[in-house]
Amino acid sequence: MNSALADYLATERLPADYAEVVERVLTPMAGRIAAAPRGAGPQVVGITGSQGSGKSAAAGALAILLREAGLQAAVLSIDDLYLTRAERAALAARVHPLFATRGVPGTHDVGLGLAVLDSLGAPGETAVPRFDKGGDDRRPPEQWDWVAGPLDVILFEGWCVGARPQRPAALARPVNDLERDEDPLGVWRRYANDQLAGPYRPLFARIGLQVLLRDPGFETVLGWRRQQEAKLREREGGGQSDAELARFVQFYERLTRHIDAEMPTRADVVVQLGPEREIRSIRGL
Repeated sequence: MNSALADYLATERLPADYAEVVERVLTPMAGRIAAAPRGAGPQVVGITGSQGSGKSAAAGALAILLREAGLQAAVLSIDDLYLTRAERAALAARVHPLFATRGVPGTHDVGLGLAVLDSLGAPGETAVPRFDKGGDDRRPPEQWDWVAGPLDVILFEGWCVGARPQRPAALARPVNDLERDEDPLGVWRRYANDQLAGPYRPLFARIGLQVLLRDPGFETVLGWRRQQEAKLREREGGGQSDAELARFVQFYERLTRHIDAEMPTRADVVVQLGPEREIRSIRGL
C-alpha cells in the first residue's frame, strides 16, 4: 500500500481490515476505470450507497489509486450540492415543510452540480462546493476547495446518485411513520419523485460507470448512521441525538429501499455488504 493511501486510511480512521476493501474492490475498480477508453470529457463514476455504507471513504481511496495510475481524479459528493438552509426553508414554505430537512431529491442544487462537472472537465481551476453537515448549511465560497482541471475521472458519490424515479402507484402507501404522519397526502414524496424524473435526469445522465455498495437491508442503516454521526461529532462538533437520527433516517428510507431493489439489475459494479460492512459478494470486477 502506497504512503498516500496509508495516510488517507489513517486520517479517516478506517480499520485495519479495510485493506480487504482496497484489495478486492478498489484496486480492481481502479484498473477497470484506467483501462476504459478515454472520451471527450472526464469519465464520471457514480458511487452509490446508503448512509454509512462507506461510499465516501471508498471514493477518497479510489481517487488516490487512480492518481497513482497516472490519472487526474477528484471526488464530488452530492451532499456538497445541498441547497442552503435558507433555500430549503423557502422550498419548505412553497411546497412542503419536510423540505426544510436536507436529503431527498429536490434539496440539491442540480444546476450547480452540472456546472461543477462541466468546469472540472475544462482547463483551469474549479471551486468545488462544500457542505457543513454540523451547521446544516453550505459553506461560504471562500471555504470551497479548488481543483485543477481538466480531470480524467470524476468520482461522483452519494446516497441517491444515479437513482431513478418510482412508479407513481408506488408512492401511495407510506413506508414509515414520517410519511404517514407528516406527509399524509403524499405531496412531499411525489415532489421528490418528480425531481428524479425531471431535473435530476441530466445530472445522473453524466454517469458512465455506476457502482452500488448495497446494504443488507434498510434495518442496518440506522446503526451505520449512528457510527457516522459519532465521527461527525468528533470532527466538527454538534450532531444529532439518537432520537433525532431515528427520525432523520426516515427521510431516506423510501428511496434507499427503491435503490436497493432497482439499481442492482443495471449497475456496472455491485458490492453486496453484510451488517458489519463486510464484503459478501462482488459483481462486475
